[in-house]
Amino acid sequence: MVSAWVSNLGDGIALAAGPLLVASQTRSPALVSMAMLLVGLPWLLFGLLAGAVADRVDRLRMVMVANLLRSVVLVALCVTILTGAVSIAVVLTAMFLLGTAEVFADTAYRTFLPMLVGKADLGIANARLQAGFITLNQFAGAPIGAALFAVGMAVPFGAQIACGLLGVVLVSRIALPPGPVRDEIDTHVLRDIADGVRWLVAHPPVRTLALVIVTFNITWAAAWAMLVLYSLDVLHMGPVGYGLLTTASAAGGLVGTFLYGWLERHVPLATLMRACLALEVLMHLGFALARVPWLAVLIMFGFGVYAFAWGTLSQAVRQRAVPTAYQGRVGSVYSVAIYGGTVIGSGLGGVIAEHGGVLAPFWFAFVGSGITLALVWRQLGHIAHADDAAQDDPGDHPGDDPGVPRSVEPAG
Repeated sequence: MVSAWVSNLGDGIALAAGPLLVASQTRSPALVSMAMLLVGLPWLLFGLLAGAVADRVDRLRMVMVANLLRSVVLVALCVTILTGAVSIAVVLTAMFLLGTAEVFADTAYRTFLPMLVGKADLGIANARLQAGFITLNQFAGAPIGAALFAVGMAVPFGAQIACGLLGVVLVSRIALPPGPVRDEIDTHVLRDIADGVRWLVAHPPVRTLALVIVTFNITWAAAWAMLVLYSLDVLHMGPVGYGLLTTASAAGGLVGTFLYGWLERHVPLATLMRACLALEVLMHLGFALARVPWLAVLIMFGFGVYAFAWGTLSQAVRQRAVPTAYQGRVGSVYSVAIYGGTVIGSGLGGVIAEHGGVLAPFWFAFVGSGITLALVWRQLGHIAHADDAAQDDPGDHPGDDPGVPRSVEPAG
């Protein structure tokens, strides 16, 4: 848990320092947007491969190696800054390499919880990780990164190196079974990727959850891509007001993660899933109709509450259902779906707004997410208890996979 918090702090520092470094090298909107693209592109290029690798190797070692390589890239970037050799080409290359290392590190790291925590406790464990992410990545990391950048361009990246190396030390102390989670591996990595996709497709609740996440990410990203223009041109809040919207979302997320344990104990999981998705639909409608800043801020706070509760719940549901030997591959499919949906939705939002105005993407998101929710409403009961269906899933049986899942007793 502490290793995740340290890593989140380092990533939060980079969240502010990275764009500032790009802006110090260029004022080209195309190159600035390219920098953001290069952060997410590695997930689409290498996400499935990282999942297959995580199911073939020692996952603990994979996280450590990926984070060490990330530190090497950061050291090289710092050297170019200190020597004056830095350029926009160097920065963009470094961002792509850092994003690639992050794909492999995060993919393996996300498989740790199901190996360490009992199924009943996965929800609260994920909520605590989310709380650390919000507090250190979004609240603390970004202001620290901006302040350190003001001291010197290389300083925040030096701090990120320190956080990364400390994270490696802390990860090395996690008590996981040594070696791969599969006893025998005699298949090609592409076969492993295909096996992971087949497992997901053959498991109706997990498959439907993936489709829900893709669809809701498309509709969410279409509206979210226009949020800055919405705040400036519709609400007339100015740049500070836009920052207030994103801060309200983070504050709501912190509340949602702290409430999650109580919600999981007192609200049926299917009801909780339906409530979160219904609130998503209503959020889009609220933004489409809202014309006053205070109401938009209130909506964003509510968005943070239910969105982080949904993220915690959907992650826990998937982790409970997926066998240990498939956690990397199936989890990577979800990551690719999330980033893919975001890319598609952002593009759609721009096209829709170009032809229908800034509010059009919010109406599109309201209708699209509403139709999706209506179609899956009944299935959400099965999704919420996907781990029950997994007990008899053929993917759990050793004869169906060359790498037999090793028995791992969860702690706690």
